[in-house]
Amino acid sequence: MQTNPLPGQPEHPPTIDEQAGHCFGCGPGNPQGLQLTFILDNEAHTATAQVNLTRLHEGAPGYIHGGIIATLMDEAMSKLNRPFGVLAMTRHLEVDYLRPSPVGQDLILTGRHLRRDGRKFFHQAELAMPDGTVLATGKGLFIALDPKLVERALRSVD
Repeated sequence: MQTNPLPGQPEHPPTIDEQAGHCFGCGPGNPQGLQLTFILDNEAHTATAQVNLTRLHEGAPGYIHGGIIATLMDEAMSKLNRPFGVLAMTRHLEVDYLRPSPVGQDLILTGRHLRRDGRKFFHQAELAMPDGTVLATGKGLFIALDPKLVERALRSVD
């Protein structure tokens, strides 16, 4: 993942999923995962990934399974918590499937940070064709975990 930190904020330490590498969405150590690579733009508060899935991710013939699309939305939005130096878990995820999303084609996955309210982070995401046709949109609420819980989890991963 590539990043440019928010003004005045340092690069984040590796999160649990980065350390373990087994996240289904972005973990390089998960051979059955999606292995998404995001580019974070911390000034614009966006996370973007190129997506080209195979028939292994198919629902209806020729189209990406809806659960995989929900995973894509969750992944794009979850990356937006990192520049804030928190590990946050999905509390609520909402997906609108606007058009069938084809397998075997280049797609663009983009997450955008909307706002923060204390431990609550509000984000949105979209999956689109390169020509800008939006295939699916998502909204999510993420809750920052207590740093003590994160520290305990980090020790258990080592």
